[in-house]
Amino acid sequence: MALAAGVLLACAAQAQPVDAREVLDKVEKLLWGDTVQGEYEMTISTPRWQRTLGLRVWMDRPRRSFVRIVSPAKEAGIGSLRIGAEMWNYLPNVERIIKIPPSMMLQPWMGSDFTNDDLVKESSILEDYTHRVLEEVSLDGDAVLRIEAVPRPEAAVVWGRIVYWVRRTDTMPLKQEFFSERGERVRVLAFSDVRKVGGRVLPTRWDMRPDAKPGNSTTVVLKDAVFDRPIDAEVFSQRNLQKR
Repeated sequence: MALAAGVLLACAAQAQPVDAREVLDKVEKLLWGDTVQGEYEMTISTPRWQRTLGLRVWMDRPRRSFVRIVSPAKEAGIGSLRIGAEMWNYLPNVERIIKIPPSMMLQPWMGSDFTNDDLVKESSILEDYTHRVLEEVSLDGDAVLRIEAVPRPEAAVVWGRIVYWVRRTDTMPLKQEFFSERGERVRVLAFSDVRKVGGRVLPTRWDMRPDAKPGNSTTVVLKDAVFDRPIDAEVFSQRNLQKR
């Protein structure tokens, strides 16, 4: 009898309508929190070469972001700052700050398969897009929601649409598919290696693969992070950007 009741409760839970925006809000908060101060490792791979960058990241979402390369030595000190809709890169070798125009937000960051927009999170998946559940599918025995995010007409974003694959039971993100304005899939971001970091359980390995470049990939690994702790406003300044 207890088993039957449990099955009925589970079925009832699955039958509940899903608020697509609420699901993506949980995904974003899981990955980034309200603020995050983290150490990441980015490995860029092509059929001919591979290189790894050590990164420090500060984000005070949704308005401010700062990324600093800390290794290898020849690239250490390069930084990216975003405040609102404005973004700057700092190149220590020439001691120059370069402002990134909106037209460059889709360009690769440091030769990776992530864009400038990805690294500093200029666009907001919650505010700049509308959301709907396309379908619920079974994947490896789990119920998985496919949620489509389509940009609002007035939003200055770089993608035609983004499709999220999210496990229904715990809103764990599994992957994202990015599509151009023409409807062509451009790349896929897969999440894996779920473990506890910074007091929360989340995917710590993110693999980005472009459809048009077989053999190319960029892997970001979360090494350590502190979530939801206030960040000094001085971090998000051009003066800090120029510090080595």
